[in-house]
Amino acid sequence: MATVVDGDVKLAPLTGESRSLEEWVTTFHLALVVLDPYTYESSWILPTAGRILRVYADADCRTAFLVTCNAKDARRFLGPWVDELLVFTDPDRAAVKAMGLETLPAFVHVNQARAVEVKAEGWDPEEWRAVAQNLSTRMGWGAPTIPEASDPAPFEGTPALG
Repeated sequence: MATVVDGDVKLAPLTGESRSLEEWVTTFHLALVVLDPYTYESSWILPTAGRILRVYADADCRTAFLVTCNAKDARRFLGPWVDELLVFTDPDRAAVKAMGLETLPAFVHVNQARAVEVKAEGWDPEEWRAVAQNLSTRMGWGAPTIPEASDPAPFEGTPALG
């Protein structure tokens, strides 16, 4: 059964006002890569995650990084990605918890009904490909190649709640 995310959970972008998840999904699905900037594992997947999100940048969904830190640390961790993609901060991990995530990094598709349609936790290319395939089907969009030769070897990830 899909996890339905509490619509009152706040997503705080680096620029602009914090809004509820309900507001963020009013018009578009969310395609989120969730990262813990204080772990090696999230840094290992950053180029791959950015490449995947970039594929969906013009699709009918909002693509974003969701990082479990404050804005200053998000900018430091993501570097030039903050200028290209939407970034949400979740320093208290309320959104991570509401999505039912247990391991980071994660790739999550949240639909307009606030349901987590599909998610992949840790870096398992097959699972991330399944999220991408689902998102591509729902958006009528081409799916990225997962994995690519430059992507890291599979790894388990770290506890999502710290």
